[in-house]
Amino acid sequence: MTPARPLPLTDGPRLGLRERKKIKTRTAILDATYALIDEQGYDATTIEQIAERAEVSPSTVFRYFPTKEDIVLTDEYDPLLLEELRARPADEPWTASLRYILRKAIDLGATEKPEVIRMRSRLMVEVPAVRSRMMESMSVTGELLAGAVAERTGREQNSLEVRVYTMSLIGGLAEVSLYWAENDFRDDLRTLLDRALDVLEHGPFPE
Repeated sequence: MTPARPLPLTDGPRLGLRERKKIKTRTAILDATYALIDEQGYDATTIEQIAERAEVSPSTVFRYFPTKEDIVLTDEYDPLLLEELRARPADEPWTASLRYILRKAIDLGATEKPEVIRMRSRLMVEVPAVRSRMMESMSVTGELLAGAVAERTGREQNSLEVRVYTMSLIGGLAEVSLYWAENDFRDDLRTLLDRALDVLEHGPFPE
């Protein structure tokens, strides 16, 4: 199993010792979780086992991740992707900006932790608790993305238009992951992403 190493998309300031320790702990918990699930399945994996494998206490696991589902679904890239999205040229078409950022995320994931991405998508399909938690977490990601959409469009972040578009995009990306897993990962993920963005841009039945 490839370790789940959170990598920056762009160079940033050197982190202090405390921040580096936090990242090391988070990474140890993530690696332990994915390894145990790979060995014995999701339901059989407990927080106590995760803590033991990561060499931390169960309370430390809960301090970083409120639930086991949160460990599986955590995405280190969201804030970095949004930062890069905001840095795209102001005159670049919005869909072009999205394609660039999301393709970059897919390429990073495919390079660094392909097994983890597939496991996460598979668990979304097979484990109701994971899928339910995914739906809850979508609203948090949606709020982050709504800020970027509002900045680009000049609309209020809480406007109906921004909210509808943002959650349509987040929901669409979730469906891409589910479709990919349901079809045994046969399709190229970048191609599925492009198809999803085409639907959001042109509708499901283009003329």
